[in-house]
Amino acid sequence: MDIEGKIDLVSRPPIEEVVTVQDMRRLLETDSHPHHYIGLEISGLLHLGSLILTGFKINDFINAGIKCKIFLADWHSYINNKFGSDWDKIKSASKYYEEAFRFFCPGVNVVTGSELYAKSDNYWENLVRFSKRITLSRNTRCLTILGRNEKDHLHFAQYLYPPMQAVDIETLGSSIVHAGMDQRKVHMLAREVFPKMGWKVPVAVHHHLLPGLSEPVNSMLDMKSTTDSVISSKMSKSKPWTCIFIHDSENEIHDKMKKAWCPEGQIENNPVLEIAKYISFHETKEFEVDRPSKFGGPLSFIDYRQLEDIFREKKLHPADLKLAVANSVNQIIQPIRKHFESRTSLLKVYESEEGFS
Repeated sequence: MDIEGKIDLVSRPPIEEVVTVQDMRRLLETDSHPHHYIGLEISGLLHLGSLILTGFKINDFINAGIKCKIFLADWHSYINNKFGSDWDKIKSASKYYEEAFRFFCPGVNVVTGSELYAKSDNYWENLVRFSKRITLSRNTRCLTILGRNEKDHLHFAQYLYPPMQAVDIETLGSSIVHAGMDQRKVHMLAREVFPKMGWKVPVAVHHHLLPGLSEPVNSMLDMKSTTDSVISSKMSKSKPWTCIFIHDSENEIHDKMKKAWCPEGQIENNPVLEIAKYISFHETKEFEVDRPSKFGGPLSFIDYRQLEDIFREKKLHPADLKLAVANSVNQIIQPIRKHFESRTSLLKVYESEEGFS
């Protein structure tokens, strides 16, 4: 695969931006197998956004010949109160995350924060040096990467989170940093500060945030869509009724999809259409709607835009769209759901957690 082919592959949906494409091209001209990293907090059960959409993009990087690494951020999870900062639960859940991503993204490398820091001779020194390059106010503006904001009551350790995440990039030796759009601020901070440290500036690649199944925040508030409203509306295990987990049964998927917000003819911020676009069409060359003949008969689409146009024109009912998307999603997650049927011990840590089923 030539360089332009690699750029096309790593830039395709669900990617929203590459900072910058020119930097990516220069990197691939000098290194045909650069190092990629994506960091993940260890928290709830994995779902369409956290595993499937993220995993699709990781597989694109792997197929482009890029060396991919998943960083399971156990110390960051502890700092951000995941599992009530119960270290044993965090470590148990990390084994579940590792198993899921190794299955879904064959060839990916997985490392935990505790492993990385134990092996690094200068991580904490670099953290202090990096922190001296930024102001408290600049650091505070990055707190949205934790799902927090400046008005929240935070403990001091949470202010360490952004500089830790930035220094992780240097410690891992990553040329490409990859995350959802909600992590953009810390990547821009790294690109700003790294040259002052004499460190290699990474290319930042940000993917779309898959929304939950409920009405989006900006729609309910009748406000212009912003990055903050998109983050607030993203699919989250903290709102299990709006979330399709990788362990959901076929019936559970259909039940959730039936209740999904999907007004007839509504294109903007429609979660069912977004799942079709970023999940269903990523894995198929033909998307089929098995519609009864009395309502017009079956439909077949080879391009998402065709589906969107038909729905906008109200020539496809929401119920038929939901059924087709639910069928597609079930087919995609069925292999990993089956994979975990014989690995239930990895899920025991979640039995007392809200949203476990």
